[in-house]
Amino acid sequence: MIRITILYPSGPERRFDRGYYLERHIPLALELLGHAVRSVTVDVGVSPGPPWPEPAFSAVCTFTCESLEAYQSALMSHAARLQADLGNYSDVAPLIQISELALEHPATT
Repeated sequence: MIRITILYPSGPERRFDRGYYLERHIPLALELLGHAVRSVTVDVGVSPGPPWPEPAFSAVCTFTCESLEAYQSALMSHAARLQADLGNYSDVAPLIQISELALEHPATT
């Protein structure tokens, strides 16, 4: 199992349209990537106010996939379209990390 993490750095001169990302881009990505994606999560940075610092990222998105091969196969024919949509919601180049999901365990109560 792998996880693709996409991080959008925040900052005073950086734009990130949360509504567009959640309502248009993520559904488009899920439609195009299809069965390669098991799940997706999107965390949106929240400013807690002083004395806490501003969030380092406007958003962090994770796609969990069965395998790197399945993800790459689904992405290859749609990468240009997904890349072209970036300008509709952000002016920041995202940071991307592909990781092996080494441990996932639900919290116990």
